[in-house]
Amino acid sequence: MLDLIIIGGAAAGSSAAIYCARRKLNFKMVALDLGGEVALSGEVNNWPGILSIQGFELAQKFNEHVKSYGVDIEEGWRVDQVIPVKKYYRIIAKNGNNESRTYETKSMIIATGIHPRHLEIPGEKEFYQKGVTYCTVCDGPLFKNKITATIGSGNAALESALMMTGIAQKVYLLSKFADTPETNGGFPKGENILIEKVKSLPNVEIIYEAATTAITGDKIVNELKYQIGKNPAQELPVQGVMVHVGQIPNSQFIDKVKKNKIGEIMVDKKCRASRKGIFAAGDVTDVAYKQIGIAAGQGIVAALAVIEYINRWKE
Repeated sequence: MLDLIIIGGAAAGSSAAIYCARRKLNFKMVALDLGGEVALSGEVNNWPGILSIQGFELAQKFNEHVKSYGVDIEEGWRVDQVIPVKKYYRIIAKNGNNESRTYETKSMIIATGIHPRHLEIPGEKEFYQKGVTYCTVCDGPLFKNKITATIGSGNAALESALMMTGIAQKVYLLSKFADTPETNGGFPKGENILIEKVKSLPNVEIIYEAATTAITGDKIVNELKYQIGKNPAQELPVQGVMVHVGQIPNSQFIDKVKKNKIGEIMVDKKCRASRKGIFAAGDVTDVAYKQIGIAAGQGIVAALAVIEYINRWKE
């Protein structure tokens, strides 16, 4: 039986793995992919000790560090079920071929992160990867010299617009908020430095109080429809739509722990969930801020708490 399974392979999972490897725990890391949302980030300027680095490169460094300790990583497997069995847990994972693997472990750290929230409007699903994307870093270069629209009101949307200004001919940025001091200029959770940069760019047009209502096209996207208040719907001729309207925690596979109303796993100061032997770290938890540094720190806390738990574990 394993001491631990770490579910997830981004910032929180990687830092937890490094600490657990140094303490010689018997564990595995199980992850659908390594890097998570870190790998999909743009330029990272707030990782201590590194002035500037691309998210993909930082994720690679996390992976290299983990592998340097000989950690047993099972990539390409998504945890599908967690079953309590007396004092331990049976974890069932599946891969893309619907093959299953079963693990038995005394404890787990859930570090599965988040995934993009969808608009749930006509055309969004139909034109996914045909002009609609949830990852500007991944797909932005495909829209060179085209007209694009970014939808969202947070840092991810601002960063998307900033990236696309160097690629696209014109960039529309649609925020659902008004441009007022109370909304921080239409971006309530946005960093001021990003807002100022976006507003200074000549090929960015910001549309405030915009509710996106539909995405249309033929084989690929050619138009986005939006509405301001009760005014008639308006159209934008675009070839690309970048959707950045929030994230949803990847916690649906476990129902044995307490979650808040949006599905984040609730943890205490030692990253312990509501059930013994289950710990969680990073963006999948109810931590106040979603940052790479915070996720890595939570991963360390969870690892140390697991070590403490395993030292006291009895059959």
